[in-house]
Amino acid sequence: MRVDYYKILQVDKNAKDDDLKKAYRKLAMKWHPDKNPNNKKDAEAKFKQISEAYEVLSDPQKRAIYDQYGEEGLKGQVPPPDTGGSSFFSSGDGPTSFRFNPRNAEDIFAEVFGHSSPFSGMGGHGGLGMRTRFPGGIFGGDDVFGSFGEGGQLNPGAPRKAPPIENRLTCSLEDLYKGTTKKMKISREILDANGKSMQVEEILNIDVKPGWKKGTKITYLEKGNEQPNVTPADLVFIIDEKPHSVFTRDGNDLIVTHKISLAEALTGYTVQLTTLDGRNLTIPINNVIHPNYEEVVPREGMPLPKDPTKKGNLRIKFNIKFPTRLTAEQKSGIKKLVAA
Repeated sequence: MRVDYYKILQVDKNAKDDDLKKAYRKLAMKWHPDKNPNNKKDAEAKFKQISEAYEVLSDPQKRAIYDQYGEEGLKGQVPPPDTGGSSFFSSGDGPTSFRFNPRNAEDIFAEVFGHSSPFSGMGGHGGLGMRTRFPGGIFGGDDVFGSFGEGGQLNPGAPRKAPPIENRLTCSLEDLYKGTTKKMKISREILDANGKSMQVEEILNIDVKPGWKKGTKITYLEKGNEQPNVTPADLVFIIDEKPHSVFTRDGNDLIVTHKISLAEALTGYTVQLTTLDGRNLTIPINNVIHPNYEEVVPREGMPLPKDPTKKGNLRIKFNIKFPTRLTAEQKSGIKKLVAA
């Protein structure tokens, strides 16, 4: 059965670029997986289908192939018209065999809207055009209609874009637990009205959200140096996590290890610790603590990035100190205790 991209995007065959963008924005907002948490599997499939339809119809060369040969032309089952060396197509088994490989749906969404998920409530960056990429996906950003332009689609005739400038943004575990604002001073070259270069300084307020992880990327679009016929580079800050003296992090869980004696392991132990937000916890453990024992305290881990009201677990591990030698009397006493 032939895939009808026009029907999927709900446009007619004479649709212009603006019509395609308008239709895509409406449908992508409706079917984005983040907006359909109770129907995520079906929403993801629909979202990918909508993105693929937009990618094909918004590209003149792909659209020409599709209009003439249908989906089979995109799959390389018939010779497509001259693509003029387009990088969107890759050679297959023969000189006239081509393959269309759909791009990642989230990347298309980010390209059109300026960011990838407008539903996580991470807005409020004063029109800086910021977007945030988490390991495995993109989330956050400004108001959904506040940072994209009509030129979201790649244009072969547009100026080339300078490669992104990446900087490490070091945060303590407390910063990533509670959230914080980091102020970064940047200097860059811009072009005045006469095309003359001048240096300016700017303070960026980077809102670090509770639960963010090492590797999270915060991107400020086109904040690099301005040069003639070159689109300025994006400025990318990559979250790095300082080692903590008490806690280590495992995803959304926090792990702490306590050193205890063998007597404490056998007779009971009370864990006293201070949380990353300054609360004091008292956790009595009445079980026998063996070397692989782990006490799990629910909802005392790191906030979840998508929903900071929810948290991972606190996992308490133990390093049991065994005595190096025992007297005959101690050995006899332990044997009696174990036998009982």
